[in-house]
Amino acid sequence: MTSLWVNGEERLCPGSQPLLDFLSQAGLNPKLIAIEYNGEILHRQFWPQTQLQDGDRLEIVTIVGGG
Repeated sequence: MTSLWVNGEERLCPGSQPLLDFLSQAGLNPKLIAIEYNGEILHRQFWPQTQLQDGDRLEIVTIVGGG
C-alpha cells in the first residue's frame, strides 16, 4: 500500500501508480484542476510521467468559472 497526502488528508492506494490513473480513480477531470506536488506546482506537461510514491503530498485545486 502507498500512503499519499491529498489536500491534507491521508489516502491509501494500492502501490505506486501514475498520477493520471489516480486522478481518474478519484473522479477528477484533469482539465479542471491544478496540482501542487510535494510543494511545487506541477505543470500539466509532466502529469503523464509522474509516478506517485509513498509519502507524496498533493494539493489539488478545482478551477471554477463564473461571473
